[in-house]
Amino acid sequence: MVSVAPNAKITFELVYEELLKRRLGVYELLLKVRPQQLVKHLQMDIHIFEPQGISFLETESTFMTNQLVDALTTWQNKTKQKSPEQQETVLDGNLIIRYDVDRAISGGSIQIENGYFVHYFAPEGLTTMPKNVVFVIDKSGSMSGRKIQQTREALIKILDDLSPRDQFNLIVFSTEATQWRPSLVPASAENVNKARSFAAGIQALGGTNINDAMLMAVQLLDSSNQEERLPEGSVSLIILLTDGDPTVGETNPRSIQNNVREAVSGRYSLFCLGFGFDVSYAFLEKLALDNGGLARRIHEDSDSALQLQDFYQEVANPLLTAVTFEYPSNAVEEVTQNNFRLLFKGSEMVVAGKLQDRGPDVLTATVSGKLPTQNITFQTESSVAEQEAEFQSPKYIFHNFMERLWAYLTIQQLLEQTVSASDADQQALRNQALNLSLAYSFVTPLTSMVVTKPDDQEQSQVAEKPMEGESRNRNVHSAGAAGSRMNFRPGVLSSRQLGLPGPPDVPDHAAYHPFRRLAILPASAPPATSNPDPAVSRVMNMKIEETTMTTQTPGVEVTGQYEREKAGFSWIEVTFKNPLVWVHASPEHVVVTRNRRSSAYKWKETLFSVMPGLKMTMDKTGLLLLSDPDKVTIGLLFWDGRGEGLRLLLRDTDRFSSHVGGTLGQFYQEVLWGSPAASDDGRRTLRVQGNDHSATRERRLDYQEGPPGVEISCWSVEL
Repeated sequence: MVSVAPNAKITFELVYEELLKRRLGVYELLLKVRPQQLVKHLQMDIHIFEPQGISFLETESTFMTNQLVDALTTWQNKTKQKSPEQQETVLDGNLIIRYDVDRAISGGSIQIENGYFVHYFAPEGLTTMPKNVVFVIDKSGSMSGRKIQQTREALIKILDDLSPRDQFNLIVFSTEATQWRPSLVPASAENVNKARSFAAGIQALGGTNINDAMLMAVQLLDSSNQEERLPEGSVSLIILLTDGDPTVGETNPRSIQNNVREAVSGRYSLFCLGFGFDVSYAFLEKLALDNGGLARRIHEDSDSALQLQDFYQEVANPLLTAVTFEYPSNAVEEVTQNNFRLLFKGSEMVVAGKLQDRGPDVLTATVSGKLPTQNITFQTESSVAEQEAEFQSPKYIFHNFMERLWAYLTIQQLLEQTVSASDADQQALRNQALNLSLAYSFVTPLTSMVVTKPDDQEQSQVAEKPMEGESRNRNVHSAGAAGSRMNFRPGVLSSRQLGLPGPPDVPDHAAYHPFRRLAILPASAPPATSNPDPAVSRVMNMKIEETTMTTQTPGVEVTGQYEREKAGFSWIEVTFKNPLVWVHASPEHVVVTRNRRSSAYKWKETLFSVMPGLKMTMDKTGLLLLSDPDKVTIGLLFWDGRGEGLRLLLRDTDRFSSHVGGTLGQFYQEVLWGSPAASDDGRRTLRVQGNDHSATRERRLDYQEGPPGVEISCWSVEL
């Protein structure tokens, strides 16, 4: 804490380096903007320095509002910038920037500065290798309630994502371990459906026998291997999910680790997911690192199921095995880890090292790996002089970053080695990591951060040592200064129009019917193309016999399930094909999936997300808008009043193509009105695609501005 005198002006400047990790094809930078007080002026300038160019950029904010849309600007060429944001309100949210870089055919790029180099490797265009995966699921009593429910949800979704070329099996354990099937089975539609039914019935009860479950998983793979039922070139994975310590059978963590390591013998990769904070994460981390995998903590939250799904997506698509980086012996020295067991789609391998004083003018790197049926080699060259000149640019502010990244990777790898090292070797590894940490002023589990104040002020302050920090990949700088390349790896319906002019001379006629109809724009309203009034967007209430409705165009598909009892939708899905984005809305939350990455948002949570070809916004009214200058604007609203359920709103429907179809989409084709009925009961007939529908003049609620809605006169069509 720092005391500031009343009316005094103080400036805080924070410069930090962060190694962002490429996951699911993007680098993600998250900045927490949470002063939680009135801010009269906020400006955030973020510069991304990437010499090879940027291929993709999107931003997401949970504190931006629709009134601040014009405050968000981006520039794109070699450098992209997000700036500025200004507002006079309480700030409490996150700013997220996601991007990727242009990649060479060789799949790699080498950067050189001040005698050090960094080699980034993420090849494109490789075919995913088939995999044999065993899911080991903890169903002990401690998993009861929300944990087991979210585990079931995630497992069902993960099973749907299996490739037909994959093989799989399920092992559930509590006091005892049980296999779903005697052996691995192909991921056919029939087997996946049966596995989904099994997963849906998993109940939590009993103790935690991790040892027997893990040995059963290894034996399952061993048996398949002995029977020659593992496809050539396939990858075998074991994925363990547990929330507690072993309590049944072998309970000594070290014995379990030894048993599993001996059984696996380097043939399979083990990934451990620790659910919540009661689990012994150190135990799971060593278990995974001993067997060529990694561990991840799953935080207990409303999006735990998404965390599980996202982790699986990271390891679901292996591309290469036995990856090795080689450099000329007369050119480099002191290289970080350069052998890796697996490369997954959307990830990236990073190797750093020191150049020899009198090395060659061009640094050559060779990366070799194994595909399912053959070996493959990639070669990359980089001019030392050109690279040194590139990183003298004033846009690049983190000079000596290559050297610091080399030191950082070395420290992280030494610390990882201590997890699996013998007691005799652990101290030597810690000493090496400590010496490097002190030399380069890194905060690690072995060091502390000391904040020194000027001599005329009080004593220094020491920050607590992080015990389980998760590193990210690429270094980031913000707070109004330039960043660096590595720093940012860090109506009535007419054809294609909402607002079809209604039949003339029809009196306003109010009559109540339950919300089971397609609400249509008032006859007096002009077309949407010439009227920006909110009335151009109308909620769709439908009376249909089937359980789902669909609106399709070549670029957008909207599907939802309508429940008559609630007179509303229980869920709505919107799929955009360019960019490829999937939005699933339920009464609980909204889930957005892009690049195999899913994010969950609560209704009435502020959201402002901009990506190429799509903008998503949601404010405190709970109205989610999906828009783009060239697309129909789709609105989703959770209505918790009378007729509780989801509402669908459409705007700018003149942008529908002539191929629009589906239960709703048909009404955006040519619509013909029939003559007024002789009974003068307000009913008219309209013909769509050769079918006649009865339309009635009624009063309905317009939710364009969110709850509680505004009553308007419109035409309702029975479906």
